[in-house]
Parts: sequence; C-alpha cells; structure tokens
Amino acid sequence: MKIGHSGIDMGNSFTARYFVHALALLAFTLLTGCSSASLKEQPPEKSLSRALPPAATGVLADIAKAIEAGSGADYSGFRVLDSSEDGLRWRLALIDSATTSLDIQTYLWYPDYSGSLILERVILAAQRGVKVRIIVDDLILQGKDQLIANLHAAPNIEFGIFNPWEDRSSILNRAGEMLARMERLNTRMHDKLIVADGHAVIIGGRNIGDHYFGLSDAYNFHDTDLLGIGQIGRESGDMFDHFWNSEWVATADALTTEPDQAVAKKQRRGLQERIQGATQLQRFALQPRDWSDDFKVLEDELRLGRSKLVYDEAAREQISQKMAGSMFNFFNIAEKELLVQNAYIIPGDEAIDFLESKRDAGVTVRVITNSLASHDVPAVNSHYEPWRDDFINAGVDLWEFRSDPAIKSTVVDVPPVSAGFSGLHSKCAVADRRYVFIGSMNLDPRSRAINTEMGAMVDSPELAEDLAQILERNMSGENAWHVQMDDNGKLSWVNNEQTLTKQPARDTMQRVMNVLMKVGPKDQY
Repeated sequence: MKIGHSGIDMGNSFTARYFVHALALLAFTLLTGCSSASLKEQPPEKSLSRALPPAATGVLADIAKAIEAGSGADYSGFRVLDSSEDGLRWRLALIDSATTSLDIQTYLWYPDYSGSLILERVILAAQRGVKVRIIVDDLILQGKDQLIANLHAAPNIEFGIFNPWEDRSSILNRAGEMLARMERLNTRMHDKLIVADGHAVIIGGRNIGDHYFGLSDAYNFHDTDLLGIGQIGRESGDMFDHFWNSEWVATADALTTEPDQAVAKKQRRGLQERIQGATQLQRFALQPRDWSDDFKVLEDELRLGRSKLVYDEAAREQISQKMAGSMFNFFNIAEKELLVQNAYIIPGDEAIDFLESKRDAGVTVRVITNSLASHDVPAVNSHYEPWRDDFINAGVDLWEFRSDPAIKSTVVDVPPVSAGFSGLHSKCAVADRRYVFIGSMNLDPRSRAINTEMGAMVDSPELAEDLAQILERNMSGENAWHVQMDDNGKLSWVNNEQTLTKQPARDTMQRVMNVLMKVGPKDQY
C-alpha cells in the first residue's frame, strides 16, 4: 500500500522542498559567516548511551504512578494538542518539570523566537542537573557548528547530529557533497519527539520553529501532537536510544569546531535578548515556572489507553522502513469509519485499490489534506492533483484545507500574531472511533521509502472521539473546501461561502509553480 508515504520538507537536491530550506541555509550563512568546519577524519568512538531510569519523584512521576496503579503498567494517559499555543505551552511544561532527563529528537530546529525560547529552557534544565540529549537532523544546521560544540561542552548536555555532511564550510560545498553522496544524504530524520523523566512524551508533526507554534507573520501551520504520560514515555526513551546509538548519529565530538567559552557567553546573551524582546511570546512564560497546578488539571482530563510506538529503524548503512506497513495495518483496522488528516498526500495505484476495497466493505473514508491555496510545497500538490478523481471514484469524502480557515485566529495563530495564510501540517487518523494514530508520517513516497518516520497508535475510544471531533470540525465549509465531482466528471470546490470550478490558490504565481513542478520526480516528495 502506498497511502502513507511521507515527506520531509525536502526532496532531493533539485526539488522544491530542498530549495525552500536552502534559502534558510543561505540566510544562516549570511548571518553567521563561512568557516572551515568539517567532520574529523577519525572522530572519537561514540560511547553507548542509555536513557536514565524513569524518575522516581516529580509531578510527571506522580501522574505515571497513578495511571499504573489505577489501570495497569501497560496504560498511559493521553491528550491531543490541537492548537499552536498548546503545542509550545506543553513543551515548556515538560522541560520545566523534568527532574532527571530530557531527550529531544527533531527534524528542524529554527533559531527564531520559539526555537530560542525552547533552547533557553533546555539550557536552564541542564543547569539544574537534568541530563539532556538532543538529536537534530543536519539539514538546516549549516553555520551552527560553533553553537553545537558549545552546547555539547556544557554540563549535562549531549548533542547528536543525524546523517551529517562531512564538509560543513558552506552551502555550495554542501550542495556538491549532496550530489556526490545523493543516496546517503537524501535520507533525513523526520521524527519529532520530546521525552521528560522517562514518563511524559510529546509526539507529532511539529518541528521546533515559529511556523509550527503560531508565531510567524508569514504563515502558520495547523498541526497535531499527542501528549502522553505513562508506559509510552518508557517506550519513547527506547526509541531515542536506538537512534542515538546508531551509526546515523554523530555527536558534536566528531566536529572539527572546538568549544569556545567566550563565544558561548555571547551566544547565550543573544538568545536571552531575542526572547526578552519578542512581542510574539507575550502569552508564554519567559522563565521556568512551577507547572504543578496545570498538571493537576491535565491529569483529570487525560484519556487512558494502551499504545504502541512505531518507527523506522536506523539500521546499519540504511533505514529499515517499517512505517508504511504500520500505517497500512492501522488503516486496515477500520470496519466502519476511517478519518484521515494528512498534509502531504501522493498516493499510488495500490492505495486507490485499498480505498476501493474499503468502500466495497461499507467503510466510510473521509480525508482532509492541503489545498493548493494552503500549500507550502507546490510540488506536492502538483503530484497529488492527478489523484483527486481516483480518490472520489474510490468513495473518499475529500476535503482540502483553506488558507483562511475559521480556526486561524483561535487554533493556528497565537495572538498578537496574525499570519498571511494558514497551512495544514498534521499527520493523524482515527479508525472506528476507537483507534488513533498521531505522528510524523505524511502519505507520500518520501515518508514511505526515504526518510525516518514515527508515530503512536493508541487504543482509546475517548481519545479517538476527541480527535474525531477535531477532524470533523476541520472537514467543514468554514475550514476546508469540499471537493466534489458531478456526473460529467468535473470537479468543484465548495465551502460555506462559495463554489469554485478550479482549485483555489492564493495567487497566480502559485498556479504557475504548481504547473512547473509537475515535471519534478514525484518519488522524491
């Protein structure tokens, strides 16, 4: 089945996704300057690292113990993090509440307002004795080796880089190495994970950056995370260990750049000044605080359930792709209803065959993805577009997210920010109002066959109903276009205000890019 194949926000070195981030890399280079940075020819052997045992005390331990006592050791408590504000707020809560350990794994970590705020809180956690391990994909780390080296040298912080470039001196050199080592460097870590004290975890689609937390003036994503406390925290620690100890992750000890205390102090001052001067962050605590009361309220709201963490494995020299099969198994569970929300969809014939079989079995399938208007990656829409007819003919109730949804001001943007447009970045699904999937996996070829992906599958009718209500809210004319087909096979896009006979777009340039990107390699998205 090919309905679950993902994209990272990068294709190969010639795709639109790569060039989107190449622009960010260029900006970083202009700000930080070039260097002679590289990986050591003979880096020191990386020592084996294991997650600390789950903390015995603290608010997270207390909640985990209560869940185990009341339901059993294989249960966890869950909450869907639907809004951008909650996405950032609960990350800060986990960081501030950690007593022994923090493990953070992410594809992108931007040096913007939210990225700076999270990093500052992580540094403060380490200073109070919390063991911190960080893995970041190397895609946008150009020009950051000095910062990485300084962080790694700080007490209680270890920094790992997934699939690093060997020549780290400039974007041009990185591009040349990309061409020379395409098969290897085209593989990126798309996972997103934060684990606190071995008990609590946030899993989902959000990278660390303003677009994901409603703080960008340009555009903000509607995304979905899962907050879990209990057994899933221990499982997540095992996953982090797997990646950290794999040959795909190099620690900062492998960099030729040496730590510099004077530069570190300057970097820290810049970090703090950026946070203190940010009007965008006015709804968030800028200093660590006691979250005990917040967790007491949360404990009463948690949905109990059994879960399984699924992920692609960073095997020797290649990625062991397991997520496509896991997603197929999840979708196949549905006997009555399947609700899917996924930002980037490029199916294949097998996926359409599967959907037809579900239709014939009487299963209602409803799908929401980005419209061209809400898209941040035109090339994905270009390769999704030819499949619209097939989706509808297969019985799918198809919706496409609006760039101006009603939830923009309440769920997507965080006041006082009001972005130019909204886009969908979520990857989640509900089967039979009982089973939930939330993770990093898009439904496109890149997630299936190139990148590493992850997610949590949860058996919890209450959690499923929570997520189903969110998806049904999004599948409405206020927030999305309903894609319909008449008897002559002509498509229309219908919302609560109007009906269009061609797909909605923000401007003419977006339509032009949508046409041009059709020539790109669809198996790279």
